[in-house]
Amino acid sequence: MSESTVSEAEPTESEVVVVTGASAGVGRATARAFAERGAKIGLLARGEDGLEGAREDVEAAGGEAITVPTDVADPDAIEAAAEAVEETFGPIDVWVNNAMVSVLSPSAEMTADEYRRVTEVTYLGYVYGTQAALDRMRPRDEGTIVQVGSALAYRGIPLQSAYCGAKHAIQGYTESVRTELIHDDCDVQLSMVQMPAMNTPQFEWAKSRLPCEPQPVPPIYQPEVAARAIVWTVDHGRDELWVGWPTLKAILGNRLVPRRLDRYLAQGGYDAQQTDEPVDPDREHNLRDPVSGDFGAHGPFDERARDRSLQLWAAVHRRTIALVAGLAAAVVGAVLGRRVTASGPD
Repeated sequence: MSESTVSEAEPTESEVVVVTGASAGVGRATARAFAERGAKIGLLARGEDGLEGAREDVEAAGGEAITVPTDVADPDAIEAAAEAVEETFGPIDVWVNNAMVSVLSPSAEMTADEYRRVTEVTYLGYVYGTQAALDRMRPRDEGTIVQVGSALAYRGIPLQSAYCGAKHAIQGYTESVRTELIHDDCDVQLSMVQMPAMNTPQFEWAKSRLPCEPQPVPPIYQPEVAARAIVWTVDHGRDELWVGWPTLKAILGNRLVPRRLDRYLAQGGYDAQQTDEPVDPDREHNLRDPVSGDFGAHGPFDERARDRSLQLWAAVHRRTIALVAGLAAAVVGAVLGRRVTASGPD
């Protein structure tokens, strides 16, 4: 089954979209997906090489772009970026919070500064972005904000305590703000898309204390799967969308057997996040400063990454599936009823 219908809806006019963390990975793929339908996009990230590459991608795909070098940990910088986008393209219709940093390390070896920095970027960056978007969308009573989340918003894993904590915080913050929007009868849509392991460059540049090169926990998905889910969520106003069977299993498993998952992850979670290759002693990381160069959307795991998700297809077509299932049940019931009638009493 193809996912070509996941983002089938077309906007009635050119959207103005902001994507944070747009220089690489999911943000880069998401910017390209919106560009394919003619959007005008504000590209926010720290790395200017990656931002320039993202701008070229957007223009090649049929959109327009402005690049705004931004550290999302700075609320004033986010506010200035939002102003720059609206001055260039007009009112912002969609804001996608995606920027993140991480440290792969046992918690016992983490420093206070590392926890602070991951929290400032990966959690507070979403808060600042959401606030900047709401300040502009609330007066118009329209717009969509998408938080790029993770299965780790519900289920913590070893070696990523700072990142998991930030993703959990985003989930709680988003639910709180959504209730306020409902209370105020505000039509701004606030959504969260929970992702599985993605083949993005973050595993090439995240700070790591692991003995071997880090990797996403298999199975791995291409960032275009995430991008299609984000665009579909914008078009259909879903409050929350889970992407990929691993996300579904992690979230539901954590609800049903959390302590069993603790033991399972304690036994296998370390090896699952590392390749067999020893870590490069000269490895650069982007915790404080961006790594130079344009890394694109994909990480180094193309040969292992999936470019579609059957679970995502089912999630976005759940009404159709329910209708077909209901019709099938009705047909089966009618057939069985006829057989019982034809056979008569014993």
